Amino acid sequence: MSVVTGLVRSSFLVDAVYAHSARDYGLTQQQGQLLCVLMGQPYGMGRLGSVLGLAKSSITGLVDRTERNGLVRREPDPQDTRAVRVALTARGSRLAAEFYAETCRRIDALAGGLDAAERAVLADLLGRIVADNQVPVVFPEPAAEPAHPA
Repeated sequence: MSVVTGLVRSSFLVDAVYAHSARDYGLTQQQGQLLCVLMGQPYGMGRLGSVLGLAKSSITGLVDRTERNGLVRREPDPQDTRAVRVALTARGSRLAAEFYAETCRRIDALAGGLDAAERAVLADLLGRIVADNQVPVVFPEPAAEPAHPA
């Protein structure tokens, strides 16, 4: 399999797992991404749009729907009184943590057939591709890699 085919097919695989996990938590895939991005800190609307790759109208609609579900809130931006930041609510934080942990588990299981050395090589190569292409952090790095049988 070529690099192109492998990357495209693996992106479809991860995307499908991510979408299924989001559905299981009553979220859309974009809402799941939004919650994961906000786990680290609140973001301004413009920055959220950039990180998630969404136009201004799309990010506004996504935040509106997620806010109506009680998962995020808009708060004043301390750096710019004309702007707002989006932050997780207490309920959103709990759901984000659960969704994140389960989604990490599911995605990690995709590489279940690899031994520790193969996993390390794969992680290194993917990390280099992500760094070389300056991919924004949409899904934070898990605190610790899950244990895998050798």
